[in-house]
Amino acid sequence: MLSDFLRYIEENRMTGKDDRVLLAVSGGIDSMVMAHLFSRTGFETGIAHCNFCLRGKESDKDEELVRKYSSENDISFFSKRFNTKKYAEEKGISIQMAARELRYGWFEEIMKKNRFSKTAVAHNLNDNIETMLVNMTRGTGITGLTGMRPVNNRIIRPLLFATRERIRDYCTSNGVRYREDRSNAETKYTRNKIRSLVIPVLMEINPSIEATLQKTAERLRGTDDIITAFMQELRKKALDERDGDVILKLAPLRMYIENSAVLYELTEHYGMTGPLLYNLKNIIAGPPGGRIFTNTHRIIKNRQELIVTPLSEFENESVKIDTIADLRKVPFIASVISVNITLNFRIPSARDTACVDQDKLRFPVIIRRWHKGDSFIPFGMKRKKKLSDFFTDLKYSVPQKERALILESDGMIAWIAGERIDDRFRITSDTKKALIIKAQRHNGTTAQRRKG
Repeated sequence: MLSDFLRYIEENRMTGKDDRVLLAVSGGIDSMVMAHLFSRTGFETGIAHCNFCLRGKESDKDEELVRKYSSENDISFFSKRFNTKKYAEEKGISIQMAARELRYGWFEEIMKKNRFSKTAVAHNLNDNIETMLVNMTRGTGITGLTGMRPVNNRIIRPLLFATRERIRDYCTSNGVRYREDRSNAETKYTRNKIRSLVIPVLMEINPSIEATLQKTAERLRGTDDIITAFMQELRKKALDERDGDVILKLAPLRMYIENSAVLYELTEHYGMTGPLLYNLKNIIAGPPGGRIFTNTHRIIKNRQELIVTPLSEFENESVKIDTIADLRKVPFIASVISVNITLNFRIPSARDTACVDQDKLRFPVIIRRWHKGDSFIPFGMKRKKKLSDFFTDLKYSVPQKERALILESDGMIAWIAGERIDDRFRITSDTKKALIIKAQRHNGTTAQRRKG
């Protein structure tokens, strides 16, 4: 086991003799075996233990075991307690994802402060197989089917060659103390269902399934490397940057326009998902002006290119817009038109369109989220109304209130985007120019009306 451990480290160029390695040790069998193996190698190591405070006294006993092992073997010990549940609630993520973010962020802090070169985590071969199968059931590309890599930046996985059975045999032969996490046997989590229910069936079909899937993962990693190199070259030809926007040139992509895999690889970093790829193809094939919104970006066709603009900058507390031209660039705005008032002029009646007296709109204007206490004079009324009451009348849900956008001019609310203008900015007989602003809902390729 030790010779295979060292060989695997060397073959994957995980670390050198002069590197200091931080060992992530939970107290479970895998990480305790990893710590024991490292203690026999001569590498300079330290041990980091995360107490996620999820299992009460059981979590504390895990920490006691790891602390005692570190002391007995004269290894530097680092520990930290996390309020994992609170962190998950604040971030709106799962407990598993919260624990992952907390531990890897903390590992990075320790490495910087204590000059560790790498962090070793104790994922084994069975963990890798389970990862492959989890990704497959959820839907994935080739990268997801490659499982975990032995080396990922400064994270190394020196036990990825060893099966869970082999680790258990080593533990027994060498008297390695460890603690069992009872949650590993529960089948309420997807990974545990695959571990306890799916893999035993696969082993009945193919008793060598572990070795088979390991070889498959290795071959797929090679294929993934080829695809990655191809996509890097294609990105060099097709992607550019202009005025802070990403430009996707269509000419170099002519032979790949119908290839969903290529389009996905080019746009996944901009929030593109599988269901939206069909819409993206239609926009590419359609006339200029077609647009699609992901959760993070707007993608709009402009002649023979796609312009990708992040939405995040417009999620801030407020955004200052200096000119009418800048207003046209706002992702939540579908169009902005300046019109001279004539006898034939008709005010648009659509709810998602604001028609205001251009001379009454003072630039710079502000686009922001609504605040408690905000009020305005709804079009057609003479008295102010609180926005909270206005939203209540419209039967807005809390998320709808949170997403509501306000166009503010000279300290006054000029427009609640997609709903109502302020009466003080209405078109009158004295108006010479009208500014017509159409709102764009960003959960599809066309404006989406709020129902109800």
